[in-house]
Amino acid sequence: VQLQASGGGLVQAGGSLRLPCAASGRTFSAYAVAWFRQAPGKEREFVATISSRGAITYYADSVKGRFTISRDNAKNTVYLQMNSLKPEDTANYYCAADIVFRASKYDYWGQGTQVTVSS
Repeated sequence: VQLQASGGGLVQAGGSLRLPCAASGRTFSAYAVAWFRQAPGKEREFVATISSRGAITYYADSVKGRFTISRDNAKNTVYLQMNSLKPEDTANYYCAADIVFRASKYDYWGQGTQVTVSS
């Protein structure tokens, strides 16, 4: 599975962005997908994940109620809708895929897309 994240940019606090993660290669619908982020000088952290069919989602407490993960398997794409953005959401955002939902280690990673939230 090859993954390509996009949609990052500069946004003011309180604004919104939607990040697509487009996949190609093997049967995308068989894979759970997660979003992670990494800010400068900080460790990478989990943001959200969605099961292979989209029936189950799970979020980090820091984004719960503000971010929504969804997927369109017909388009081989997972989306991260980010609302009410805060400066602390500034980071490089990565999508990852694995056969296992909420895997401890993901097999496939895309390149990051930078999100910058100004105060």
